[in-house]
Amino acid sequence: MATVFWDSRGIVLLDILPKGESVNADRYCETLDQLRHAVRRKRPGLLRSGVVLQHDNATPHTAKRTKEWLERYRWDIIPHPAHSPDLAPSDYHLFGPLKCHLGGKKFEDEDELIGEVRDWFSKLDANFFTQGIYSLLPGGKNARGLHRKEANKFIFTMCKFHACQLNTF
Repeated sequence: MATVFWDSRGIVLLDILPKGESVNADRYCETLDQLRHAVRRKRPGLLRSGVVLQHDNATPHTAKRTKEWLERYRWDIIPHPAHSPDLAPSDYHLFGPLKCHLGGKKFEDEDELIGEVRDWFSKLDANFFTQGIYSLLPGGKNARGLHRKEANKFIFTMCKFHACQLNTF
């Protein structure tokens, strides 16, 4: 399983979960620590100006430990209402094209698949990600009142996929 965090400029973190492990609140907080370091390295100054994270309502994301982590670092959350595809651009904008790219390909093992996914992400230009973030903002403003300028600066979107969901093995 992989967790992808991205913004209007590209991938901020791709975290691959080792086979046999599952995501719980502790593991998710470790991933958030990795994200925090990636933001510091790739988006200097953003930690001071404020991070807004969008994630779904999965148990690890809503656990007390996760909420405490988010409060400690003063990260805001954009709620992800159930059945709201317009607020989940990763599902359509990111993973749809990835599935098309991987469609029909066969991989010898998980490492080969992960390499192909990393390679595909690295070849996407910034316009691809900007369009995905702006898809949240019909008319220049989304349902949460975020303007394009704010979206460019703050929004990170996360999604997970399993290799079996990609029909590659």
